[in-house]
Amino acid sequence: MIRFKNYVKAENLEEAFALNQKKSSVIGGGMMWLKVQSRVKMTLVDLSGLGLNGIEEKEDEFSIGAMCTLRQLETHEGLNACFNGVFKECTRSIVGVQFRNGATVGGSIFGRFGFSDIITCLLALDTYVELYKGGLVPLEEFCQMKSNRDILVRIHIKKDGRRAVYASQRMSKTDFPVIACCAAQKAGKLYVSVGARPAKAELVVLEENQDCLKEELAKRASERFTYGTNMRGSGAYRKNLAEIYIKRLLEALDQEER
Repeated sequence: MIRFKNYVKAENLEEAFALNQKKSSVIGGGMMWLKVQSRVKMTLVDLSGLGLNGIEEKEDEFSIGAMCTLRQLETHEGLNACFNGVFKECTRSIVGVQFRNGATVGGSIFGRFGFSDIITCLLALDTYVELYKGGLVPLEEFCQMKSNRDILVRIHIKKDGRRAVYASQRMSKTDFPVIACCAAQKAGKLYVSVGARPAKAELVVLEENQDCLKEELAKRASERFTYGTNMRGSGAYRKNLAEIYIKRLLEALDQEER
């Protein structure tokens, strides 16, 4: 279990940022994965008093605070209405409701976990990360950045008309995914993200061709990713799963269009 010598509930982002510059400090999100580590840190910095726990719907985007829980994503009517229920689908198998009531969006994204359903889903949408010092950064670019001591404040999802669908394969209902896939469609382009490869999720963008069979598109997309082996499956198995699920997602997008 992780232990801390000091606890500070930050009064503003500048205080939180200053405290976090010390390597012995940790920003506390939902503390779902952090608390299972076995180490001692000097200071836990709590952001819960900074009003970052809400979802704001604007005319052109959704603004989601870093302390918003995964359960809020799962149940938010505006988000799910705008994106075809994709947030309900991508969160429903993450451990359980009690866990999702504690786990935060900021913790899920800043950790850049390979198994993250949330990152896999958001990559297929027009998503930006708002960093306190770094400003707005596209999520795809953020996932490739090295970890630093900046603070994730919010994420922004643009209402650009994308329709999205999500699917994952698990060995049991609430286990980590063996593979996770999301596909979105807009103006003749297909946005396909694959996570739990077991590396962190990545995105490919394909030009949609009406004469191209879904099998061919799925195969082309799946071959753009690399796959590894761990206790949940081999790289070859993951590649086969990715191709199958991408095909299903493309078919689902077609059905929605009709």
